[in-house]
Amino acid sequence: MLLTSDNKFKKLIVIGDRVLIRPTRPDAQTASGLYLPPGVQEKEKVQQGHIIKTGPGYAIPMAVEEESWKQQEENIKYLPLQAKEGDLAIFLVSAATEVMYEGEKYFIAPQSAILLLEREEEL
Repeated sequence: MLLTSDNKFKKLIVIGDRVLIRPTRPDAQTASGLYLPPGVQEKEKVQQGHIIKTGPGYAIPMAVEEESWKQQEENIKYLPLQAKEGDLAIFLVSAATEVMYEGEKYFIAPQSAILLLEREEEL
């Protein structure tokens, strides 16, 4: 599910290198045949889900200017994440935080917790 102007995720802002993931059903299988066997999911070491929203990425430090007379602007630049909205992610549950939002369960995980991404488009 991609972010649209009229859905409930519009007001959520994901920070930094984190992603918001909606877990899939344990028996869900993708069109390409990727799924996690029940034994793996029962141990809850890894989980799969679709990325709903991503943060801006990793902040890149800006050079400090010595000219104090100039007006200071906060021009923050980010190195974008590899994960994108709509990707199927397999991630480590131990590194993720489970949250409830409007009655549904989601995970907030850093990009470093994602082990594998499946994207519908060609890479």
